[in-house]
Amino acid sequence: MASYKENRTARIRLVSSHNEVYEPCDDSFALVDALLADRTNLLEHCPTMCMEIGCGSGYVITSLALILGRERGGVNYIATDINPNAVKVTRETLDAHGVDAELILTDIASGLENRLAGLVDVMVVNPPYVPTPEDEVGAEGIISSWAGGENGRRVIDRILPVADHLLSEKGWLYMVTLTANNPSEICLQMRKKGYASKIIIQRSTEEESLHIIKFWRDFDTTVDEVTDQSLIGFLGSLLAQIPLFSLWRGSNSNDNC
Repeated sequence: MASYKENRTARIRLVSSHNEVYEPCDDSFALVDALLADRTNLLEHCPTMCMEIGCGSGYVITSLALILGRERGGVNYIATDINPNAVKVTRETLDAHGVDAELILTDIASGLENRLAGLVDVMVVNPPYVPTPEDEVGAEGIISSWAGGENGRRVIDRILPVADHLLSEKGWLYMVTLTANNPSEICLQMRKKGYASKIIIQRSTEEESLHIIKFWRDFDTTVDEVTDQSLIGFLGSLLAQIPLFSLWRGSNSNDNC
């Protein structure tokens, strides 16, 4: 009998593949686990537009649709990727799970700025975050799925203002970051744009430490009110979450929302 998680996420055996497309891995699974952990809030959020930037194999956008429930009407899904093979593979993965989404071949969200401005209620991003030589960023093929340039931040820093532009007033952003990306500094950047944040999942592997961070607009704080002192306090509260969420994962590793 299929487990609860299998019923609510894309099945690996149905996820299409291509030798030039990034396959679901630890970061993909951590992002989907974060969405599962936040499922009750997502359902109460009642999103009407969900978007993935950098869809790769389609595992995450398909899982998001399954987590929200295919029976829920009125939810539109859109996914982008710079790799044409990824767009093709994502379509196959979606079709295999009976999920419909609009797929667009583009760099991040180029050409969608006007159409989607202020409309995206849920955005999921597993960006190219691996520190690499700068000349690998934006390369053709599978390299584009992980090459992040200096500190792995080149693409992340381009995505953040796009997310701010596309997210609705109630929009949520779920993003994968690596310790080398300096996630606390990413959160401070978003704080200056008026976003609160929290770590949903922190997961360590032999090679990396991943953080799945959720951002949402904080209307109680204006940009002018974000002083250096408040940022210091915010940073402390953010970093304090890391061991707590590590412990939560350790004691609930077999639990699902």
